Amino acid sequence: MQDEEYRTDSSYQVDGGVGGDFLDDWDETTSVDDGTLPLERYLDRELSWLRFNQRVLELAEDPSIPLLERVNFLAIFASNLDEFFMVRVAGLKRRIVTGLAVPTNIGRAPTDVLADINRTALELQHRHALCFHDLVKPELDDAGIHIENWADLDEADRIQVDQTFSRQIFPVLMPLAVDPAHPFPYISGLSLNLSVRVRNPKTEKVEFARLKVPQVLPRFVPLPDDGSGLQRFLTLEDLISHHLGELFPGMEILEHHEFRVTRNEDVEIEEDETENLIQALERELLRRRFGPPIRLEITDDMDDLTLGLLVRELGITEQEVYRLPAPLDLGGLFEISKLDRPHLKYPKHVPVTPLQLQPSEPNATPDLFRAIGRSDVLVHHPYESFATSVQAFLEQAARDPNVLAIKQTLYRTSGDSPIVEALIDAAEAGKAVLALVEIKARFDEQNNIEWARKLEKAGVHVVYGLVGLKTHCKLALVVRQEKNGELKYYSHVGTGNYNPKTSRIYEDLGLFTADPQVGKDLTRLFNELSGYAIEKKYKRLLVAPRYLRRGLLRGISGEIKAAREGRESGIRIKVNSLVDEAIIDALYRASNAGVPVDIVVRGICTLVPGLEGASDNIRVRSVLGRYLEHSRVFSFRNGGEPHVWIGSADMMHRNLDRRIEVLVRLTDPLHLAQVDAMFDLAMSDSTSAWALRPDGEWERRHRDDEGRALADMQNVVMTTVTTRRRLGGAR
Repeated sequence: MQDEEYRTDSSYQVDGGVGGDFLDDWDETTSVDDGTLPLERYLDRELSWLRFNQRVLELAEDPSIPLLERVNFLAIFASNLDEFFMVRVAGLKRRIVTGLAVPTNIGRAPTDVLADINRTALELQHRHALCFHDLVKPELDDAGIHIENWADLDEADRIQVDQTFSRQIFPVLMPLAVDPAHPFPYISGLSLNLSVRVRNPKTEKVEFARLKVPQVLPRFVPLPDDGSGLQRFLTLEDLISHHLGELFPGMEILEHHEFRVTRNEDVEIEEDETENLIQALERELLRRRFGPPIRLEITDDMDDLTLGLLVRELGITEQEVYRLPAPLDLGGLFEISKLDRPHLKYPKHVPVTPLQLQPSEPNATPDLFRAIGRSDVLVHHPYESFATSVQAFLEQAARDPNVLAIKQTLYRTSGDSPIVEALIDAAEAGKAVLALVEIKARFDEQNNIEWARKLEKAGVHVVYGLVGLKTHCKLALVVRQEKNGELKYYSHVGTGNYNPKTSRIYEDLGLFTADPQVGKDLTRLFNELSGYAIEKKYKRLLVAPRYLRRGLLRGISGEIKAAREGRESGIRIKVNSLVDEAIIDALYRASNAGVPVDIVVRGICTLVPGLEGASDNIRVRSVLGRYLEHSRVFSFRNGGEPHVWIGSADMMHRNLDRRIEVLVRLTDPLHLAQVDAMFDLAMSDSTSAWALRPDGEWERRHRDDEGRALADMQNVVMTTVTTRRRLGGAR
């Protein structure tokens, strides 16, 4: 949540063992800045996020990317920006208004930061609109996909559309007048609306009305086949606008314009140990709908009279008004991106089953427990199948009569989740099943509440974690009785959610292991999450909020020591976001000691590479593409015996201080080599990526000096995984 980013409470950084001797004899004061680092050594967090969304937009602008994928990137940009305003900008505004401290790491007043955000976001939204109108829409026309205007329609089209309006749209519409008897209506967040000014011809009185464009109807209305072979669409708001006379009969339509309001939709729960968390959350979700407006988008032809009314009634400032070309809300382009035009999309990729998890004989049912018992298995989604690995693991556990218990964390899952169904099947079969459901997962709260109740009805023990902490870790533990009577642990620790749908588009890693130490560590952790234990010993895990930051700082400190002693050193990190100042300062000190530091970050990065005397040895890259890079990896050379961790944590205050996060250490040499190869590819000058410059701008490098396309990292990994399966692996 946005406020969590500004907190630096370290009350959970207490003493305790982790990773065997990984933290032994470490002086924690090494994480404190000694005053040698430059004051202006952090980029602004919010502007860094906007630069990330700019990189998404650059993909939409790239003519070498399949057309409907570019449409999809346009929609993603719009959806991303909506959430940014609903959460980050809303939180910043609220703290300014209420007088709460809003420290900035770049020495500027919060109001100045907010002004920069609004200015940059408006520039990007104009660029976004131009990309649609000037680049993508003409290419859609060339491809036979026409988004028409009303003026483009001939008489036959209009007759057909009139019938569509009368039968399917008119009955759903609800025009709302604004006058002394009808107060200004509530405008729901992210809804698309029409402002309408009408005049009564008898009294000459001018009135205002608001008309909501129904979200239950398709945004792009298909037009009838005119024999041209084209797929033609009309935006719903355009169709409605040209039938306003039917909604206001007898009135003269003077003006109509589109507008859209973004509200503060972040949920804040004051957790009280005496109160039912679900009830508190449900109450807050109802309140979310009525959050204060923080952005007003209007079409650039809106008259001043209408705008003045909206600004006054909504309590919006001039700085928060965004004038844009129609159509507003290009997130609706998701509908167009889903058209069945395979030649306008990325070539289809079918995930493969990891080699170790394949059946021993054709058409046989694989025994995942036997496979995991032989050796650790590292899976790489979406290149390797979630369905035949993670999902199959839990489904086999549910039906195996020798499985006694299943323990699972659920942060986000899909609406028809086979993972949840497997847990229900296991409980109904009499197994002990514990599900830790994080009902505070933003924008999935209601969905998770419903799943929690369904699980409880099936006999699953459902818990909601610890007061004040989100449970963000991705863990599954199966306890099985083997033929010799001994109990054996089978564990899965991942970087991504147990969600079959997002597993097809999110890049993630997951480790299956039968290592008894990992099983014991997870057993202790689940006991802490469901009971009252305070665990202080984990052998192969790093667990936040107590030990994770401390463990990573210890790893960085070890590399600094190695470099100063002239030994091999190196740090490689792959995350979604890098914001935490303690981690960043430690990386600066590592750079100053001569440690080469490579960072792959998808989104926010407030570290500044290439600063003389601070980050000369740090390189930062960002990879965006077909899949959303989501895995978190932390690699330390450790004197030639690498320590490599994967898990759920980004380098942000919320992850390190106010969430339950888990990293697990990889030990198999094959897995270490696989991770090394991934970093080599991401950092290679021959791989398409963005490089972060010292001025905070990201430079895209996707062509060589001769104009030839550089290698696409995700395509290379896809080919490598498929080839590895075909050749029988490297073992």
